[in-house]
Amino acid sequence: MGWFNVNLAVRCTLALALPFGVFAQEGELTPFGAQRAGNDAGTIPAWEGGLTKPIDGYEGPGAMHPDPYADDEPLYTVSAANVGQYADQLSAGLQGMLKRYPDSFRIPVYPSRRSHAAPQWVYDNTRKNAESAQLSDGGNGIEGAYGGIPFPQPDSGLEVYWNHVTRWRGEYIVSTDSDANVYQDGKFTLITRNTEVLFHYYQREGSAETLENRLFSLKSAVTAPSRLARSGVLVHETLNQDEAPRSAWLYDSGRRRVLRAPLLAFDMSVSNADGLRTADDTDMINGSPSRFDWKLVGKREMLIPYNNYRLDDGEQKELLQAGHMDPGRTRFELHRVWVIEATLKSDWRHVYSKRVFYLDEDSWSAAIADQYDKSGKLWRVSLAFLKNYYEMPATLPAVYAFHDLQSGRYHVQGLAKNGREPMTTNDPANVSQFSPSALSRFIR
Repeated sequence: MGWFNVNLAVRCTLALALPFGVFAQEGELTPFGAQRAGNDAGTIPAWEGGLTKPIDGYEGPGAMHPDPYADDEPLYTVSAANVGQYADQLSAGLQGMLKRYPDSFRIPVYPSRRSHAAPQWVYDNTRKNAESAQLSDGGNGIEGAYGGIPFPQPDSGLEVYWNHVTRWRGEYIVSTDSDANVYQDGKFTLITRNTEVLFHYYQREGSAETLENRLFSLKSAVTAPSRLARSGVLVHETLNQDEAPRSAWLYDSGRRRVLRAPLLAFDMSVSNADGLRTADDTDMINGSPSRFDWKLVGKREMLIPYNNYRLDDGEQKELLQAGHMDPGRTRFELHRVWVIEATLKSDWRHVYSKRVFYLDEDSWSAAIADQYDKSGKLWRVSLAFLKNYYEMPATLPAVYAFHDLQSGRYHVQGLAKNGREPMTTNDPANVSQFSPSALSRFIR
């Protein structure tokens, strides 16, 4: 395994050299630009369209997703005892987790299932974007793209970054879920919130010319515990961060007013995450990429969290263990990933000196992020436990886990509440529902 073998390298080089449309028509690439074929060893299958509709047993919006691969058994388990045997398939972060928690953390590896799928209109837009999309000057935004992956065959780290940030996540999503801050002894605190996101970039009636520099609008309100309830945030995220940076507002429950929040970006600490997550850790990475130099490392066959449908089985107190979530309810698979590296520019400040991201080639979702402190030591490890939301369809994180290897604490986002699927899709909302005044109404 490891870095590309010769045959894989030849296919990748050829794909990068010719127009996307040529290979898409000939079947070499998927509609999102991934290699359609499996690997030579047979441990990664060919992509055959993924899960495109709900499976039997799915009861509709709000119902938990039945596991389409419930009969699969682990092929093997990576532990601290055999980590050397699989080191070339593991990120530095996963190896760090095995070293930090040698007696409890393990990586159950299941058959690889390339379940990712998206609607046909998103595929069609991706084909168009391949001919028209470009980075803005300095790479701090994109132009000429709409409603699909902008760079299905990237040739720079920044293009891969923007593929993740603009990947298909639906048109409008609504979620009610809980976050957990888990301490060294396994005790945890829960924070519950309601969130709505309107993805302007994926509004079907629009175009690249009518986006008005808006990627998405998000509003979120904390509902529990009582000491944090009635606090919330509104974010207007842009496609070109130089033309207009992110706009954000916070609801001040004491004064019952919405206030501008100009610093809700970069390494600002997210207070409700107990200091375990920065603003730009959200969704693994987000916002302006301007403080880092971005390098495209290449592709690699790696073990990543994938098809995780069991995280919401059972009680949260059983899932949230000291150091990490219960490994028995996680699922890892071997997939090809794009690897990009971000190194802090010398004239900027950030709590991270370097970050390495591993993105699923099929969906462009970042599955693993390794973050290094100012001395260059591995500090934090972020894991996005992906699954196919087959009612959309889209491959998105079911749960995020942000680990601090130095303190032994971790933060989890996206836990189910009251046995209901945290995230559902709705018909797109009106943009007027994402104004500062609408945030006040949303919280009250």
